[in-house]
Amino acid sequence: MEASYNILVVDDDAFMRDACQQALTKHGHSVTVAKSGREGLALLEDWSFDLILLDLKMPGEDGLFVLAKIQDLDPEAIVVMISGYGSIETAVQAIKLGAFDFIAKPFTPDELLKLVNRVLRNRRLTIENLCLKQDLQQQPRHTEIISEGPAMAKVKEMIAMVGPTDSTVLLQGESGTGKGLVARKIHEMSKRREHPFISVDCGSLVKTLFESELFGHVRGAFTGANATQHGKFEMAHGGTLFFDEISNIDLEIQAKLLKAVEDKSISKVGDHKVVKVDVRLISATNRDPQEAMAKGYFREDLFFRLNVISIDLPPLRDRKEDIPLLVSHFLKVFSQKQAKTVQGFSPNAMKTLTQYSWPGNVRELENTIERLVVFARNQTITSQDLVYSNTVCSPMVTTEPIRLEEMERQHIMKVLARENGNKTRAAQLLGIDRKTLRTKLRKYELLSSEGKVHQNAIGTQGS
Repeated sequence: MEASYNILVVDDDAFMRDACQQALTKHGHSVTVAKSGREGLALLEDWSFDLILLDLKMPGEDGLFVLAKIQDLDPEAIVVMISGYGSIETAVQAIKLGAFDFIAKPFTPDELLKLVNRVLRNRRLTIENLCLKQDLQQQPRHTEIISEGPAMAKVKEMIAMVGPTDSTVLLQGESGTGKGLVARKIHEMSKRREHPFISVDCGSLVKTLFESELFGHVRGAFTGANATQHGKFEMAHGGTLFFDEISNIDLEIQAKLLKAVEDKSISKVGDHKVVKVDVRLISATNRDPQEAMAKGYFREDLFFRLNVISIDLPPLRDRKEDIPLLVSHFLKVFSQKQAKTVQGFSPNAMKTLTQYSWPGNVRELENTIERLVVFARNQTITSQDLVYSNTVCSPMVTTEPIRLEEMERQHIMKVLARENGNKTRAAQLLGIDRKTLRTKLRKYELLSSEGKVHQNAIGTQGS
């Protein structure tokens, strides 16, 4: 699927304006026309365009004058000059003054499209380089949905059905169940697969910078804004924008996000210009949306906008038949990474892994296998290796059945004790984010009113 771009044509020749508009609209672009430099500059006061086609010779304000004004209004604007016969030297001068390129009259629709595609490809590559830097940091260590059980069969079926559409998707499930992986799979199966997949971690961004991260900012918008910056919406243009843990967004930002979703446009921080954006939205949450709305944490109107297609991801404890498959996969990945010849697990060690509740889900299992490979002393990992490596799923001795919530509580306390109450390291070990851990600590009354872990909770656990 080719992305649609917003193009402004400024030319006093009505035939030229119409010809450009028809040729570009035919290929999916949104085209706005202006019959004079003054009219074009007025449009640029309120709108941002991906490309401006600007005629050099016009009555009143000529192309060079308008080019200088455009650079004042929007230094990031991409301008291609339209030059008539005998004005090539002036077009070259325009490039020296900041124009990207020029096209000489008369030209055919194919020549125009070839130039426009080259210019927009250059613009897209610039943004995609920014995306690539982010993607390398966010790329999951595995990208395959590993499952043969019935719990995930429905999820994979829904991915196959929803992927090729352009529908908005909401993914629900506990932390570590693979919501980011499913979002990527949906993108890879869509018509937008050739365009960026941009992920927004709504739980880690600082509230005061969130708006700038989403919508971008212009130079001087706030202290430290030394240059104009593209936001996540612009970076994802033509592709997919994934909001991870969206229920963590501040209500004020939720309102601005809703407007962007409804209008399919944004404005950079510090600028009133409207920028049209074309993105597919996929969101994920580990909280109950109904509860979040009832408590006033999440806007109902935004929820209904995002909840067009809902996919629920099961926790790992409900798909235990997949644990041996996941263990085998992660064992292969980390054995290669660590250059070690670890071939498998003993029956008792595998039984322990399979029977464990895995409150951190697949993420916790992945981290556990990596740690076991690092500490492995032989080609086969045994139950003793689980103890030796301080693996959190080491069997707990008990003579009576224990409720799942109590097991989770004891497990969290055990990890906190091992990390001396350090919530950041404990959350990493559990395979969840700090906010989720804090929620669980409050639930199990392990957190003081000052936000610190109760010392008696840490002290009663072994190291």
